[in-house]
Amino acid sequence: KKKIKLPKNISNKAKFTSSLFIKSENSVDDNTFTFLNVPKQYDSKVNWLDETMPKLWRYNLHYFDYLLEVNRSPSSKVNLIDSWIEHNPIGTGDGWEPYTASLRIVNWIKYFSSLDNKEIKGSWLDSLALQAAWLEKNIEYHILANHYLKNAKALVFSGVYFEGVDASRWLHKGLAIIKEEAAEQLLPDGGHYERSPMYHCIVTEDYLDFFNILSANNSANQELIALIKAKIVKALAFLNNVTLPDGDISLFNDAAFAIAPQPEQLYAYAQRLFGYSFERQFPKSAVIESCPDTGYYVIKNDKDMMIIDCGDVGPDYQPGHAHCDTLSYELALNGQRIIVDSGVHDYENSELRRYVRGTRAHNTVMIDNEEQSEVWGVFRVARRAKPVYANINKVSEHSVRFSGAHDGYKRLQGEPMHERFIHYCNGNLWEVTDVIKGSGFHLCESFIHIHPDFSARLDDDSICLLDNTNSVIAIITINSADQVSIEKGWYCPEFGKKFENDVVVLQTKGNLPVTLAYTIHKQ
Repeated sequence: KKKIKLPKNISNKAKFTSSLFIKSENSVDDNTFTFLNVPKQYDSKVNWLDETMPKLWRYNLHYFDYLLEVNRSPSSKVNLIDSWIEHNPIGTGDGWEPYTASLRIVNWIKYFSSLDNKEIKGSWLDSLALQAAWLEKNIEYHILANHYLKNAKALVFSGVYFEGVDASRWLHKGLAIIKEEAAEQLLPDGGHYERSPMYHCIVTEDYLDFFNILSANNSANQELIALIKAKIVKALAFLNNVTLPDGDISLFNDAAFAIAPQPEQLYAYAQRLFGYSFERQFPKSAVIESCPDTGYYVIKNDKDMMIIDCGDVGPDYQPGHAHCDTLSYELALNGQRIIVDSGVHDYENSELRRYVRGTRAHNTVMIDNEEQSEVWGVFRVARRAKPVYANINKVSEHSVRFSGAHDGYKRLQGEPMHERFIHYCNGNLWEVTDVIKGSGFHLCESFIHIHPDFSARLDDDSICLLDNTNSVIAIITINSADQVSIEKGWYCPEFGKKFENDVVVLQTKGNLPVTLAYTIHKQ
């Protein structure tokens, strides 16, 4: 174990100019932990290796986000840190995986920075320094992606917080990773390269934290700080473009609410750090946003918004958070989500994990009951759908046309290709036309997932979407399909939460080319 020289004068400890770090008023009491919407009570001693809980839940126990909860008592926080040190010897259990260690190191430093020097025990500093030294030797080069950035963040925080040769080396290494990843993590359009709006928010917070700690402590050159700021501004502009009218993210790929900070929290944090100004706009006529690197295309008009996904499923070397959602979309009317992505329920090898990643769980087309991208396991993808092209154009004040295609089904006999055309017109119509090209006889199905606050009723060749007072909010007219039915699906807006919902299914069996088409008419 390396001896690390601790700060002699606590005024040298990391200073923060502001804080987004109060995650929530989450704790009910000092003995209850709620992660992923699953509460667990420990009488007096926390079971750090609790095999009765899912792995991601245990990870959360080791992250120590709860140190930043305002209504957890100071004595509880002291006891938890002491207990963790006592029961988690180096290199054992979930707490000593590089990702969990990275999050915990940052949370401990954020918490220590809010205390007086005399409240910080020597044993805590020894453990923190040991964790940083261990992490330096266990960086996740094999995973990269957002994990690699979290490793860098923990090294930067440790390097700024401590003094001495080890600390200088950690800081240097962390800053080197930030520089190396600058072009990789955030794409030219500002979106995070794993193509998950949730991870986009997580990584944007990481960059805000980098800016905060590095500028407050003069720990990096101005050039790097300026680069980080430029990345933040682009990431926030992207976020504004893809945020739905209710102020929250879309649920493409592995994305759920209540994990990452909300868009508003990120804008407010940036405002506190460098005066970033932001005001939500609801345009009075059709506006388009094109994010071609990430693959998101947006049509907005007042509080109506459609967001379409026609991008890569993720980085080629790490598509672990990918879902079969190419050419899928989410639609909000009058500020409310009506047609939705299925979200995420868990990161276990479960039926629901398989469901939410599959093509059937998205507002897109499935051919011969095969997946667009061959998702398997919990985070694996074999052959994957690649966008062939995507275009969005504003034709007139009230008319927008989107078209796109992917080659995910090329592996099937007859090499089917799915091409989708969306025409938005008159401020209240969305025409969705799917053309499946290729050859041979195939089963083609198109799915429309209705938010559980609404229900679907089949009337001849149209479907009425009803709110809970039975008022019709939209009518879906079927323009081309052999059969239409309403089935049941699952909507998982947060980890651990599932709601049954209506799914409209259009089906045609025949020789290609086949067309499936419908029009959504806002009432």
